[in-house]
Amino acid sequence: MNDLWDGLLLDCRLATMAGDGSAFGLVEEAALGWKAGRIVFAAPMFALPDKPNALARETIPGRGALITPGLIDCHTHLVFAGDRATEFDLRLNGASYAEIARAGGGIVSTVTKTRAASEGDLFAQSLPRAQALLADGVTTLEIKSGYGLDLDSEIKMLRVARRIGDALGIGVRTTFLGAHALPPEFAQRQSDYVDEVCIRMLPNIAQAGLADAVDAFCENIAFTPSETRRVFETARAHGLPVKLHADQLSDSGGATLAAEFNALSADHLEYVDEAGIAAMVRSGTVAVMLPGAFYTLRESTLPPIEAFRRHGVALAVASDLNPGTSPLLSLRHAMNMACTLFRMTPEESLRGTTVHAARALGLTDRGTLAPGQRADFVVWNATCPAELCYWIGGTLARDVFVDGRRVLGATQPFVR
Repeated sequence: MNDLWDGLLLDCRLATMAGDGSAFGLVEEAALGWKAGRIVFAAPMFALPDKPNALARETIPGRGALITPGLIDCHTHLVFAGDRATEFDLRLNGASYAEIARAGGGIVSTVTKTRAASEGDLFAQSLPRAQALLADGVTTLEIKSGYGLDLDSEIKMLRVARRIGDALGIGVRTTFLGAHALPPEFAQRQSDYVDEVCIRMLPNIAQAGLADAVDAFCENIAFTPSETRRVFETARAHGLPVKLHADQLSDSGGATLAAEFNALSADHLEYVDEAGIAAMVRSGTVAVMLPGAFYTLRESTLPPIEAFRRHGVALAVASDLNPGTSPLLSLRHAMNMACTLFRMTPEESLRGTTVHAARALGLTDRGTLAPGQRADFVVWNATCPAELCYWIGGTLARDVFVDGRRVLGATQPFVR
């Protein structure tokens, strides 16, 4: 009896995302079995070693449904207090960014509200955003800090991020983004704030074990390459991998800098040049596409998708969920925008939210349906993988499993 699998899905179509040359790694008339949180079988039903009832404690009819690995949102800022809907309204009624900032808006307003929120209130405000992603099939997500910009508030944000993972039963990777913006108390003292990040904030957060990676915003309106280098050197000294908001608004050499530190990912990349792309190839750094910000900011310079393809750079896709430039609560919508705005193919988008998104988080145990991988998968009300990018909005996820446990579906509530 102890040898029985925990579960077995029958009569389904598996988009395994295996790199075997077949589109989506698709397996027809397939079965998926799992035990102790790991996949043990992902192949055609005729290859099952015994009758289904003799193999598993629970057998589930797939009825031809599509099964994919659980989606992975590898770039979010979903822990924050308040929103910026009023600014959205003001901007569309003619107010400039500078006018909004002078009135106390912009990122400063989010910092003020996030600092003022208790940990419990911040959790209560942020949890529904993670629930929306879960309902969209997301089983692992990254959550950055960066709206606290002081030690206590950054720690509070990272604690809330970890609580969200525990409450929903999903995977959460936390990223310290202290070098996100300059807090008001350090106005005209950016070098002093970089000292604060490197000397006080990052070491304390690393010692507390609250961060899985370190990020920075390297841009002409944010932190310089030399300041970012200091942050990355400090992260390296504390054994933490790095990621980078790079080359979003200008070619600042961010991709090259990220590659120098073997960054897990460089994100945005609308203005990356050929040298930066070549450096990313050498380091194996993943390029994360964030079409939600491109859409919201009404940008016109597209990331160089064809150059990434030509050089063989792995392309991930993420929501960039944040209150200012990408208030996007759907990873599938990001996948659709990656196709329609960036001209990525549906297969590239799905690989970008499974295989390559896992790699962008330094994870090797998820992102494909294969024996030995974590049993993170989604049963979709769909039969064709392209449907996940084709439909704009709506609910397609029927059942969501994480580590072999159903965390979303008819028999399981959102929060355990």
